[in-house]
Amino acid sequence: MRLHNKIAIVTGAASGFGAEIARVFAREGAKVAVLDIDAEGARAVAREIGGSAIAITADVTSRADIDAAVAATLDAFGGLDIVVNNAGWSHKNRPMLEVPEDEFDRVYAINVKSIYHMAFAAVPVLEKRGGGVILNIGSTAGIRPRPGLTWYNGSKGAVNLLSRSMAVELAPKKIRVNCIAPVMGVTGLLEQFMGLPDTPENRAKFTATVPLGRLSEPVDIANAALYLASDEAAFVTGVVLEVDGGRTI
Repeated sequence: MRLHNKIAIVTGAASGFGAEIARVFAREGAKVAVLDIDAEGARAVAREIGGSAIAITADVTSRADIDAAVAATLDAFGGLDIVVNNAGWSHKNRPMLEVPEDEFDRVYAINVKSIYHMAFAAVPVLEKRGGGVILNIGSTAGIRPRPGLTWYNGSKGAVNLLSRSMAVELAPKKIRVNCIAPVMGVTGLLEQFMGLPDTPENRAKFTATVPLGRLSEPVDIANAALYLASDEAAFVTGVVLEVDGGRTI
């Protein structure tokens, strides 16, 4: 198993990409803290995984919640090796001047500041353990931006770039930092991204812009995360891995 005896925290793990990352990590031998603000959703995923998972209810925009989540993971499993900063949010696809300030703040708090909070809680733990892995979920929106999601695009551009900067700064501590940049996927945020109802016709309009001809699926992102978190990627850091079916070409 590729993550045998590893201990991971996955944020935003009650559904979508995060839930599948948690499942795949557990299948590959990791103990997983399933962290989400959706308490029942986190418990459901942890129950599905079984004894190698715990559910943690936490708001990733709260330093106190993140500190408590890392402490709970250490109490349950005795360590921490992998952190996946997956929790994310988007304003609805609309002209940039129609996005209210509170929505802008929420997008940046969840997508960017949550990584800041997690770094303060997790980096000292990973360093004490002799190293580890941080994996941030960015987006192709931060590489090939399109109108209608300007503020979201900016937040994911920040995630993509700060992942590379973190990689350089944390390398002496033997902490690898990488980023996955998915194309729009089959998750609960799909209608937010499209700004349209999720109909076969509207999906077809978008998938026509993807060379491989489909949206991303949670398993696509989970498989990429598995590689980057595993020892197979021991010499890989500072990478923004586009999992996009060729969308950014």
